[in-house]
Order: sequence, then structure tokens, then C-alpha cells
Amino acid sequence: MARLAPQLVVALDFQTGPEALDMAAKLKGIAPWMPLWMKVGLELFVAEGPGIVCELRALGFKVFVDLKFLDIPNTVRGAVRSCVKSGADMLNIHAIGGTDMARVAVAARDEAVTELGLATRPLLFAVTVLTSMLDPHNPILQGREAASVVLELASASRAAGLDGVVCSGQEVANIKAACGPGFLCLTPGIRIPNPEAAPDDQRRIMTPEAAVAAGSDFLVVGRPITRSADPAQSARDILRRMVQA
Repeated sequence: MARLAPQLVVALDFQTGPEALDMAAKLKGIAPWMPLWMKVGLELFVAEGPGIVCELRALGFKVFVDLKFLDIPNTVRGAVRSCVKSGADMLNIHAIGGTDMARVAVAARDEAVTELGLATRPLLFAVTVLTSMLDPHNPILQGREAASVVLELASASRAAGLDGVVCSGQEVANIKAACGPGFLCLTPGIRIPNPEAAPDDQRRIMTPEAAVAAGSDFLVVGRPITRSADPAQSARDILRRMVQA
């Protein structure tokens, strides 16, 4: 099966809906040949509620609701159902929640799709190892290399029926080899080389070209676009780099 073209996800890490919608409006129509995604994280979702998802979809974007559900299976079931009903095209859970939680999340997604009569199932991803978990003393890693833990979590997520995982671009090739090319990888921490840029909280960063070459299916980009003097042009430049790769 031919690989689908990697897609760009813009992280709307803003405190208010008007700020996020203003940025989205600046990016509307820049890539008519492919879906353009907007990511709604915890800060924006808590500030604005599910309505922000509907507003972004009304502008023509696909929406990734990045809330990283982690709780007992029954609570996650309800959260996933509500998230699908909000209009999310993609959502995620934490892989460290275990196989039972992951299977319940998949079932809840499918139940909501049937209930709503949706033609397309929202993608369901599992977060593997966050940058903040890389402390070697973190009990989640148990003294093992992060790459080993990521691969284990990815394999368990695939077995539970998820569509893919959120992972560093450095881990994509191994995940694809172990889980198959159809198991999707969403890669945050995409950066354009810039010696003048201030450091941020992403540690396992990668250029768009390197992420595409590694096999990433979705590239999440925030500040290089949203903090740019010309967000639309910056997004076009990243899309060009992705296409050329």
C-alpha cells in the first residue's frame, strides 16, 4: 500500500479562543491540495470548551484534540465518547494507561461513531513517552532506554486497536518496522534550524525533512508557525519542505 502524504498539524497553543481563531484564519486556504490540521491542547480546550472544535471545523480544518486521557477505563470511555461528539477528527490517550484502558478507548470511539452515524472514524492515538518523562530515574522508564519503552508501548497500542502513536521522529523507523507501515506516527517537536531561536521545552526535536524521511505521518508544528511574523508563509515553507522530502 502506498504511503499517504504526511500532513501538517498546527499547534494552537493559545490562552483564548479569539487568539486561536485569529491564527487559524491566517492559515485558511494555504494548502488546498491536502487537509490542514489544527491542534487544540489542554490550555485552549479548558479555556473555551468543546465549542472551539466546532468553530475550527467550520473554518474548514480538521481538528486534533490533544487531551491525553489517562484514568480508569470507565472514565476514559466517557471522555472519548464526549470528545468524538465534540467533533474531534483525532484524539489521544496515554499508552501508560495499559491495554484494558486502550481497548475501552477504541470501543468507545467506535460506539460514538456508530451512534452519530459518522462516515469517517476519528483517529485514535496513544502518547508514548513525553519529553518530561526522560529523567532516567522516572519509574515509568525503570532504568531502560526511552526508545525501548516507546517501542513496547507502541506495540501494545497497535495490539489494542489504536491507529497510531505520538512519538519522537527519532523512534518512527523502529515503530514502523515493528508495527507495520500502516500504523501511524504523529511527531511533535518539529523545528526549523535557527541559531537565534530561544530554547523551549522540546528536547527531541527534528526538522520537517528528517521527520518525513523517517516515516512520520503527521508533523506537529507550533511556535515556528504561530510565533512567526508571517504565519502563513512559515506554514507554506514547512509544507514545501515536507513535499520535497
